[in-house]
Amino acid sequence: MISTMRLTFTSICAASLSMCFGCVSEQEQTGDPRAEILVGAEWLAEHIDDPELVMLHVGDSADYAAEHIPGAHYITRDQISQPRSDDPNALVLELPEPADLEQLLESHGISDASRIVVYWGSEWVSPATRVVLTLDWAGLGEHTVLLDGGIEAWKRAGQPVTDVAPTATQGTLSLSPQAELIVDVESVRQFSDQPGYALVDARSYEYFSGAREGRVKTGHIPSAGSTHWMEMVDDSLMFKSAEELVHVFREAGVEPGDTVVGYCHIGQYATVALFAARTLGHEVRLYDGSFQDWASRDMPVQVESTTGNM
Repeated sequence: MISTMRLTFTSICAASLSMCFGCVSEQEQTGDPRAEILVGAEWLAEHIDDPELVMLHVGDSADYAAEHIPGAHYITRDQISQPRSDDPNALVLELPEPADLEQLLESHGISDASRIVVYWGSEWVSPATRVVLTLDWAGLGEHTVLLDGGIEAWKRAGQPVTDVAPTATQGTLSLSPQAELIVDVESVRQFSDQPGYALVDARSYEYFSGAREGRVKTGHIPSAGSTHWMEMVDDSLMFKSAEELVHVFREAGVEPGDTVVGYCHIGQYATVALFAARTLGHEVRLYDGSFQDWASRDMPVQVESTTGNM
């Protein structure tokens, strides 16, 4: 899974590329899982001109047109998802067909040897972490990092922005989807009783507890712990320290070494919690259908005020 997929950058790229990204390689060799997937504005400023680096700006199109990090390509969560259906009961934000994703990423200049930096613009963290998870599922996990704090952290560091879109290039990819990263309703049922797995709900606590009604059902999946995605970041939308995140996950019932299985409303907020879990070295799984799928199947749910299912 993810821990076994993580390789040092020198082992997956040519020698010249390992020199370009030596800063990250040195961090990765220390065994720090956070350094493998999260970079700061200083690192990006040092490597922004590296020939194999591709940046993906996730957010509102008007905001991207007004300002983005020089060289960044614009991408949305909907572009990397199944097309929306006219059926009101259809699942929302499901992973795309690999061939469609491959074509999209190639249109942004991404190739097998690319180093991909994802960051968010004016929108919240979760659309960007959804993109990161999708790239991880596509087999590009060891090539992909997230810019901590998004574009605002970049600007706070005094770095420039532009309104000029980069020239389109064509990449060459051969994706290898990692099917084990995604789980379905039957897997979630099995994990709920299996040692070594921890199910977490990344929705706000009012949905988790049942204080606020869901569209189909109210409450949470039995055995899940509550880890609202906003607990993963501070007021500046920087990911919290390892010590703080360990506490957050421990409160949700996650133990060291557990594989963290995440869900939310439709599979977006959960990716923030799963990304944070990865910074601590946990293997992760996403229940992509999330509570929308669980409720639509009339599966049992639990509310905070009772010990039984409703």
